[in-house]
Formats: sequence, C-alpha cells, structure tokens
Amino acid sequence: MGKKKNQRKRKVRVALKKNRGKRARQGNLTQQARSDPERIEDIAAGERVSGKGDTSRYRTVIASESSEGDLQIEVDLSNCHPGRVLSAIGQHSRVQLDDGRHLECTIRQVVRSLVRDQRNAVVTGDRVLVGEVDIDTGVIERVEPRHGVLSRSSRHRAHVIVSNVDQLVIVVPADDLKPALIDRFLVSAEQGQIASVICLNKIDLLDPAELVGWSGLYARLGYEVVLTSAQTGAGIPRLRQLLCDRETVFAGQSGVGKSSLLNIIQPGLKLATGEISPSTGKGRHVTRRTELIELNGGGYVVDTPGIRQLALWDVIPEEVEGFFVEFRPFVALCRFPDCSHTHEEGCAVKRAAESELIHESRYASYLRIYAGEDLV
Repeated sequence: MGKKKNQRKRKVRVALKKNRGKRARQGNLTQQARSDPERIEDIAAGERVSGKGDTSRYRTVIASESSEGDLQIEVDLSNCHPGRVLSAIGQHSRVQLDDGRHLECTIRQVVRSLVRDQRNAVVTGDRVLVGEVDIDTGVIERVEPRHGVLSRSSRHRAHVIVSNVDQLVIVVPADDLKPALIDRFLVSAEQGQIASVICLNKIDLLDPAELVGWSGLYARLGYEVVLTSAQTGAGIPRLRQLLCDRETVFAGQSGVGKSSLLNIIQPGLKLATGEISPSTGKGRHVTRRTELIELNGGGYVVDTPGIRQLALWDVIPEEVEGFFVEFRPFVALCRFPDCSHTHEEGCAVKRAAESELIHESRYASYLRIYAGEDLV
C-alpha cells in the first residue's frame, strides 16, 4: 500500500521507433550474436541507421510515477496474467506464469520505450504482467518494480544482469584469485541491496592453506566465504545450505565453474560446462543466457554468462567509501569532512591503510573505483 501512495499518474509522451525502411548492415551480426548473446541489444542499437532519424512518431500513455522516478504503464489488470521471467535475450523472454504455465513472450513496444538509461527493458528475475496469452505465447505489458538488482555499466547504459534476488555468490577460481574483481562485485551487490557470498572454487588445484589469508580477510569483514571443488565435492554441502530458500545469482568470469557447481548442487540440471582455452588461458563462454532455475530443496538460482570485466553503474565517487565496510570506523576521524581518502593530509583511512589496518588490496580497489577505472 505504501508504494501506491507514493505514486502519481501522469501522461507521458513516448517516442516509438521506426519499424519500416531499409537498414544497412555493418559487420557480421550473426557472428557477434553467437559469440556473446547477452550483447544482442547493443548490437541491434548500433545497426539502426536511417537518414531521417530513428524516432518518427510519438504516443501518449498514462503511467504511474514512483517517488524514485520510475514509470509504470497503466494496464487492464483483468486481461493480464502475473508471472516471472525465467530468461530474456533481446526482444524475447521465457516467462513462468503464477499458474505454472510457461510462455514465450515478446515485449510491448511502449515497455521498451519507457526504459531510461538501460540496455534491456526486461531481465531475468523480473515480475511482469503478460497479456494476449495464447497456448504458449504472450506479450509482456508491464514490468513490476524491481528490488535486489545486480547490474553493471555497458556502453554508458545500465546493464541489469538480474533482478529480484537477495543473494550473490561470487565464484572465483582458487588458483587465479582476483581480489579487485571480488571487490567490484561486492560494491555492486551492496548497491543493489543484495547479500554476498564469496565462493573460492577449484580448491583441488592447490593447497587450501594458501587461501587462508584471503578467506580470512573477507570473513573478518563479515562476508560469508566458502571453499569448494566440483571435482572432490568439498564445500558443496555448505554451499547447498546457503542456497536453501534464497533467491541467488551466481556470477564470475568465464570458466570459473559456476555451472559445474550448480550441476553438483542439483543433479539432473545438465548445464553446459567448458574448459579453459589453452591459447588464451581464459574461460570460454559456455552459458549462453542468464537463466532462473528452481531448486528442488527450495529457492531459486540464476546461472549467468561469464563476466570478464565489471564496470560499475551509477556509483559516484563520494559514495564509494560507504561500500567498504572497514573504512567506516576511520572516516569520522579524517581531518576534512569531505575527505576523498586519496591524497589529503590528515586522512585517517590512509593512515589505517599504511598501518595495515586496512588491507592494501582493498585500499587499491577503492582507489581504482573512486577514479572511475572500468577494468579490473
């Protein structure tokens, strides 16, 4: 009820895209789509070329605007069916209705037009209203307000990876641990109000004693850390317990073992798995799309394609200190109230880093994120 009180209805002029006319092709679109299906929205946007411009007509719709500025289209609820998006790529989504039916759905044009600064109008995990329901097809008429969002920046737009989850499992290989990437995932999760679990996978490849320092670092900061191996089964019972009755997204680079872990946690999933490329030393993209999966033991998990880079979306420099929990006792002791903790004299955070009260890798991550560096 509270959300409805904070909403007001108003007329919105929506720019509709041209759907006629010749379009020139640049490059091999088929190859690009096959190599990275999650970029289909970006590929399409880059190929829309028209001499008179993309926008040729407008439509006025009635929408409710929340206090956060989000717009929701007014729809006829009597003709719509609520459901949840199991997977989404481009203009097409697979939706499970609340009555159990599975539909292949397209997205109403006006829904795509209302999206602000986002790469994708509908994402895995979204709660939606579906109209024009046939035996196995439908049309998404509205996306409900999101919570628990994991996102990143993609070509100066928000790429929402998944919505409506409450937990992120950051999967990293024990033999190639990248603290900078872990820290960026932690910041993205805290920004989206999602709890984090750090999963150090493939511990069979080295002596687990070598991981004591890193696991201890993040455990002291209050994060759940679990050491796992899909080969030996180590840590699987604990990880399965952490997933029970939660809505969890698995994220990490390609080849770190996300799908392999899920196959062990729930036998029968048969998610595709791959090996590390011998030529590049990097993981190959095997998971082709972000997919919501129901667990037999209760809860849901989302398997995602590998992310090699994580550019944070909508994180301003002044907010970054709040995402580093170990900074908090020292921030109030800085000489200047607007201290950036980068160069100022009398900075208590810098002194704590120099005294090793703040780990050097964590402080280095802070500096890079504060500076707006995209690569990890």
